[in-house]
Amino acid sequence: MDGTTARVGSKAAEGREGAAPGSFRDRDAKLARYLEDLKPIVLEAFEHDDVGTLPRPELAVRIGQIVTEATESDSAILNLLDRRNLVAALITWLLHQSPKAPPAPEAPASTPVPATGVDAPAHDILAPRPSHREASETRSSGGHAKSGPPSISATVLETKDRIEPSVMERLDISAASQLPRDELSHQLREIVNEVLAEQKIRLNAVEQQSVVELLLDDMLGLGPLEPLLADESITDIMINGPQQVYVERRGKLEPTDVKFRNNDHVLNIARRIVSFVGRRVDETVPLVDARLQDGSRVNIIIPPLAIDGPAISIRKFAKKSITLDMMVRQNNMSEAMGTVLKIAARSRLNILISGGTGSGKTTLLNALSQMIDERERIVTIEDAAELQLQQPHVVRLETRPPNLEGTGEITMRDLVKNALRMRPDRIILGEVRGAEAVDMLQAMNTGHDGSLGTIHANRPREALTRLENMVGMAGINLPAKAVRTQIAAAIDMIIQVSRMRDGMRRITHITEVIGMEGDIITTQDLFVYEFEGEGLDGMLKGTFRSTGLRPHFAPKASYFGLERRLMECM
Repeated sequence: MDGTTARVGSKAAEGREGAAPGSFRDRDAKLARYLEDLKPIVLEAFEHDDVGTLPRPELAVRIGQIVTEATESDSAILNLLDRRNLVAALITWLLHQSPKAPPAPEAPASTPVPATGVDAPAHDILAPRPSHREASETRSSGGHAKSGPPSISATVLETKDRIEPSVMERLDISAASQLPRDELSHQLREIVNEVLAEQKIRLNAVEQQSVVELLLDDMLGLGPLEPLLADESITDIMINGPQQVYVERRGKLEPTDVKFRNNDHVLNIARRIVSFVGRRVDETVPLVDARLQDGSRVNIIIPPLAIDGPAISIRKFAKKSITLDMMVRQNNMSEAMGTVLKIAARSRLNILISGGTGSGKTTLLNALSQMIDERERIVTIEDAAELQLQQPHVVRLETRPPNLEGTGEITMRDLVKNALRMRPDRIILGEVRGAEAVDMLQAMNTGHDGSLGTIHANRPREALTRLENMVGMAGINLPAKAVRTQIAAAIDMIIQVSRMRDGMRRITHITEVIGMEGDIITTQDLFVYEFEGEGLDGMLKGTFRSTGLRPHFAPKASYFGLERRLMECM
């Protein structure tokens, strides 16, 4: 903005000669002159933005910064009220320059809304169960999507860092933490105004409120992370020490301008996160899994294990649940694959979802779970609860780490054993990673059909091998053939999902477990993804191909009246 300030300052200086400083007439003339001088600069600043869609607070912050820098040298003749009036006039002018988009034509009342994905009647058994949570959220928000956070100017950030020590000195932190956010915001605003006046810092009303919100985020929220958590386009947040924060958008990593003051600042945020779920992180427990209040999954590792400072990895909780139909539209799989997965879930197959880190295993698990009947009792078991099941009858279980004395730990295996005594219709394991594989296989083989789980593996055959190794971790001395027989009898289908180099997540294999031939588990692929090349836009090209084989679970699909639709997809 240095060039902006110089240009406006030089034009304003031409009109200062012969004017009586401080006179109303001179002030009005100055405001009119500044308004005309700033119009082209403001227009240039917003030339790449759709001004009509920007929230007014964001316009006020960005235009306020331009006005502040341009009128800084004329503080004697332009007071705070004059600057506010100038900002308001520029906002009004800018909105009138923005072309109005034509209103979208309304659909006739008699036109039905088309079903997504597979065209089907309302009573279709493959239609996902309605989400009570989504319906209530739509009603509470009036049907409007929540917009992302407005950008924060450098002036606001600098002011917040400058006045924060003085504000904290005048605030009773212990008493403040007990107040509701609205009441604390009101009291904090008064203290901020006092400190700004003492330090002779001039901010408009919008900027003052932004400073208050930043201070509240530091006191009650997660400080610099709050804007990133509010941005719905971000799926992952990675903090590598105080000066390096990355995010993932559309499957690609990118750096951000977010900074922490120092390692202690990052550590304080980490301790605030784990305190929400009754856990701790310190030198004796330097790594921990936790979750945020909205359900986002968090992993924290601190020194001495993390050499360059505390590292925090956040897998954000999706505000809008992903369905199989949405995955078809996004080209994560073909329409035929989506229908087969719906039939598999409806037919109560035991399904294992395989993939690497960040490949979308949990997202696919959530999508499959939407096909579960609302009348069924579901028990979920996770290290850090993150599943988003929409059914009303769900019991969520979460593991517990040991206490300071090293006792009191509750493992996944303990929870699986307990779940079998809870009369579940389906058991869902967030991730199979150890000895609990034995109990999961036993559950699948003892009448708990339709159970789901995820596992880290790169191919379907590798998932079976890993499952066999996990059974060995339980310390049960069984012959290899006995273990493989139990796996073949328990698992009906493996879905392989992969995040590819273009950032797109695709289902690469839908594989059935057929049975045993000698000592070997036999499988057959129903669908595979065949890579064909790369487009000019950098996106990979490929085909979701059906192998044309008759599904081994066709008799089960027939029992549920779905065999005909299954064979149509093959």
